[in-house]
Amino acid sequence: MNDGAADAAATHDYFAPCTLGLEAIVAEELAALRASSIEPRRGGVAFRGDRRLGYAANLWLRAAVRVQQRVLDVPVRGKEELYAAVSSVEWERWLDVDGTLAIDGSVRDSTITHSGFAALTAKDAICDRFRRATGRRPSVDTVAPRLPIKLVLQRDRLQLYLNLSGESLHKRGWRPIQVKSPLNEAIAAGLLLASGWDRKSALVDPMCGSGTFVVEAACLAADRAPGLLRRFAFEQFPDFDARAWSILRADAGERAQRSLPFPILGADRHPGAIELAKRSVRAAQVEGLVELRCCDVETLEPPPPPFTLVTNPPWGERLGEGEDLRASWEALGHLLHRRARGCTAWVLSGNAELPRLLGLKARRKFPVMDGPIECRFLRYDVFTTAEADQAPSSPPSSSSPSPPASPSSA
Repeated sequence: MNDGAADAAATHDYFAPCTLGLEAIVAEELAALRASSIEPRRGGVAFRGDRRLGYAANLWLRAAVRVQQRVLDVPVRGKEELYAAVSSVEWERWLDVDGTLAIDGSVRDSTITHSGFAALTAKDAICDRFRRATGRRPSVDTVAPRLPIKLVLQRDRLQLYLNLSGESLHKRGWRPIQVKSPLNEAIAAGLLLASGWDRKSALVDPMCGSGTFVVEAACLAADRAPGLLRRFAFEQFPDFDARAWSILRADAGERAQRSLPFPILGADRHPGAIELAKRSVRAAQVEGLVELRCCDVETLEPPPPPFTLVTNPPWGERLGEGEDLRASWEALGHLLHRRARGCTAWVLSGNAELPRLLGLKARRKFPVMDGPIECRFLRYDVFTTAEADQAPSSPPSSSSPSPPASPSSA
């Protein structure tokens, strides 16, 4: 194991990909981790720091989907130059000859036009380097590689990254089974951070489904590291610093609160959804922090205002169609008007027409992608009668940018 002090203290270039629209949120998370040279880009955030920061980013980032360490950034034109550039990297620092690798490639505006061809050329270069040194070569494993690599070739410039995370960071380790149309955990956490919820007052999701919002809210309020329940690819690298990682995990465990002085409430009318939410709550170890109820939106009794309501109702691309879909939004509107006076509500929608059924004017529209779907995270300030009399006649314009057209390839 190579965990020398000089190598551990070296500064590395990193990139944290995220869902389009959440770049500023990830940048704020990285600033809290004391990363340097933070640069939001389309589909992610570049930053710099030592090896410990790379570990900490995997452990603590809520809205990112990976943490990648850049190991090469050079111009290349054609197969021969790409092969030579990849061969020059000291891959034995991160991979044993008995280990496995996989390369995820993306190519745009380059002499090489096919991502699969670029990835295959890079794989051959790595394996041939090992063969020349040892007479043997590592194997390819596209399912669970010991060393996952990201290749980006854009305008004849090659960038290679070590995928320190392995599986996407949205896979926290608490979702017991994959359910139909769940809200991605990283998106849910990013939206909670974007909402400005103070993490000191009640939060309600009246259409919680399998519980993603309420579980992420509980972890956020209790300062529980989102990566504490899972393993990462970097733990299998030959240069893994086990001591530094152990200290980071121990610190995260000590920070996690065991109780909260306010409720986090999730409700859904479907018993099956509530059962899944209960399993998620148990797996995430937040049983004492989340209350779940099986009830209709119309009969839900939320805690006394003020509280924050955050929800992801069905909007056609997911569950629910036709009149049932319309009725769900109307019921949510009734809840806001009747039982949420003085509260702030945030509602995610990928349908521009359905939010009109709420009977409220959105005061902010936060654009975000949910997979290939352009969505808006809509803020509603549900005024009391006195507040409504003093409110401006029209909502302030959002400072958020227009939603990007397509997901990033980085």
